[in-house]
Amino acid sequence: MNPFETNINRFDRAYFIGVGGIGMSALARYFNSLGWKVAGYDKTSTVLTETLESEGIDIHYEDLKNSIPAYFQNLEKTLVIYTPAIPSNLGELVHIKQKGFALFKRAQVLGMITRNSIAIGVAGTHGKTTTSTMLAHILDQTSYKCNAFLGGISTNFNSNFVSSTTSKYTVIEADEFDRSFLQLNPFASIITSTDADHLDIYGSNDTFQEGFENYVKLINSNGFLVRHKNVQLNHINTISYGLHDGADYLGMNLRFENSAFMFDVKTPKEKWNSVELGIPGIHNAENAISCIAVCLELGLKEKEIRNGLKKFAGVKRRFEYHIRREDLVYIDDYAHHPTEIKALISSVKLLYPKQKITAVFQPHLYSRTRDFMTEFCNELSSIDDLILLPIYPARENPIPGITSEKLLDKISNTECRVLNPTDAIEYVTNVTEGVIITIGAGDIDKIILPIKTKLQLR
Repeated sequence: MNPFETNINRFDRAYFIGVGGIGMSALARYFNSLGWKVAGYDKTSTVLTETLESEGIDIHYEDLKNSIPAYFQNLEKTLVIYTPAIPSNLGELVHIKQKGFALFKRAQVLGMITRNSIAIGVAGTHGKTTTSTMLAHILDQTSYKCNAFLGGISTNFNSNFVSSTTSKYTVIEADEFDRSFLQLNPFASIITSTDADHLDIYGSNDTFQEGFENYVKLINSNGFLVRHKNVQLNHINTISYGLHDGADYLGMNLRFENSAFMFDVKTPKEKWNSVELGIPGIHNAENAISCIAVCLELGLKEKEIRNGLKKFAGVKRRFEYHIRREDLVYIDDYAHHPTEIKALISSVKLLYPKQKITAVFQPHLYSRTRDFMTEFCNELSSIDDLILLPIYPARENPIPGITSEKLLDKISNTECRVLNPTDAIEYVTNVTEGVIITIGAGDIDKIILPIKTKLQLR
């Protein structure tokens, strides 16, 4: 048995290695809310780490190597949580292992926290952050409430952590990276997609699919699986959703009415007309349909669900508007997989069919760029005017021959170039009309405010 489960009461302080990660920071907020002393290390200061510091969490940005802060040197009282994204040779991590601290991955701790609640996982290569945040928001608007650990900053909550001292429900973003979701014990789950990704971890598409199959096996036999129509996974109680015929929950007639994004939904029992969603997008309509299915299964009423969807304001860096004028629109999105880019561009063209699209894209990971080179080129070629930033390496070392220039050579769009971030800012802020999009999961977020500010001044 996991010693963390049996001895949780002996801890009263939590130390994080990689506290600034989106999933790690949600856990830090959780323990902070319990009154524990919380601190940690991260490589760089960000808006998120600064927010954590303002909430009373101590963070430092230099590797302390063979030491950690004095208060957390008590082996019996300190729980140490780390993310696999941290290099294994980080001095603090090596020191903690050598000293024999209680050390756990984020997913292990999350699995323990959710084990004694009705846990609803949201898994999938794409859309899990928006979907889990949407589901948490709907539940929070009702008497059900929920606790939630999210992979993005909710605009409604202005946080990636939702807390309720009374709710029996926990919403978890079930991350497939490093097979983390296999640590969870979901009562039910949404699976949005199983398009291959993280092949640097899984090795092949077959192994990747096997990971999701093993995740489905973890769903409670009395629970249920809500999966996209294109996902080929099954549970004893499986419900499908989508925008095409053959789904148990079917979305249709996507449209704008009186400046509101609307769609109709056909459930197994009835039809809902004119469901209003607070954020636009084809993919967001599908996400909403999955949430409708879960909420009805849990016993919520149509009026409650409609109310939550209408008031949902989205997630930071997921189809996030920064400028929204008649002549010029600026949207930022976290898309970093070809399928996500396709959904993003399709939604922009649905909303702004006559507008020129100028986009800045930062590829994320050398391995992902290599594995999906053709798919990236196909989707990026549909953009009218494209700027590529250098590849964001994250945890990887460069792979010979895999560069943004290599992408550039294969993209059919003639209006395409590779620029550094400073020149990219200058280029797009000279655009006077149409739609501008920044796309990517690396540090492209650092250019958002400069672009927005310059565009507003001009």
